[in-house]
Amino acid sequence: MDPNKNLSDFERIKRQLLIFNEIGKTLTSSLTINEVLEKILGKVAEIFNPENWSLLLLDEEKNELYFEIVVGEASEKIKDIRLKVGEGVAGWVAKNGRPLIVPCTKNEPLFTKKVDQLSEFSTESIICIPMRIRNKVIGVIELINKKGFLPFHQYDIEVLSTVADYAAIALENARNYEQIQKLTITDDISELYNSRHLHKILEDELARAHKKNTKFSIIFFDLDFFKQVNDTHGHMVGSSLLGKIGKLLSDTLEDGHHAARYGGDEFVIILPETSKEEAVVFCKKLKQKLISEKFLSDKGLDIQITASFGISTFPDDAKTKDEVLHIADERMYYVKDHNKNDISCS
Repeated sequence: MDPNKNLSDFERIKRQLLIFNEIGKTLTSSLTINEVLEKILGKVAEIFNPENWSLLLLDEEKNELYFEIVVGEASEKIKDIRLKVGEGVAGWVAKNGRPLIVPCTKNEPLFTKKVDQLSEFSTESIICIPMRIRNKVIGVIELINKKGFLPFHQYDIEVLSTVADYAAIALENARNYEQIQKLTITDDISELYNSRHLHKILEDELARAHKKNTKFSIIFFDLDFFKQVNDTHGHMVGSSLLGKIGKLLSDTLEDGHHAARYGGDEFVIILPETSKEEAVVFCKKLKQKLISEKFLSDKGLDIQITASFGISTFPDDAKTKDEVLHIADERMYYVKDHNKNDISCS
């Protein structure tokens, strides 16, 4: 028996255990998905020294793989590419749930040149491992071109499969944590922010406006005759309508805008770095969109509803969070008490 071989095997196992120990520490140190995955797969790079490595996750709705993390040459060109499940080596591994080593891509019919052509990179060899949560494939880890022209080996599959298990655990933990965090700030009927988180956003926006010497505006609105919907169709239909209003709001908001269900059938929109004039333009657009919509037609109903809107702007109307919100609320109630289906901004 070759003693040098035993020594090299011992050193390899020792290094492997040290890396797995580091990965285990990473799992308990952070719940940020990308941070955890980058640390774990950074250890992969230490073991295998590939030219490129990536983690692709499954988009179940579209049945596609997308690059969640890409490290190495041409990574910027690769990150926006998507692969259908079954397409290429990564797609095959995702579809079949089995690892695959491709020593030479020139002789591999599963290999697709799509990524190389778009990235101007040359893939010579690949090892690809599925990531599973409870026997369900959620993505793959892919290493490209082992440096030093060394071939990928069956031993690599064993190590990578363990790493993939760690990565899957990390991903599930982080997703669960994010979901819990989301539930604490989200209104379960409208799927917008809840009123508690609205106040946190307002505090942040106020601090930013002070720091940058900018304005922000608030739109406070209340649905007209919403009680009649509940009285006529029942509270289940009323809740469904609120959910549809939430969806309409989400679809109307622009980048950086925030919306919350304040309570009952009242909603608040925060428009950062927005003057009163700009807020009025946005509000008119929302008002028209609301009037034009026929809600719950999928349930055999064609509910049309209007709203009363109040707008206030920091610092033009008020200097504190509560005052800005209160003034928008007052203006909304003025409209509601007079003619409804209108906008008040002064």
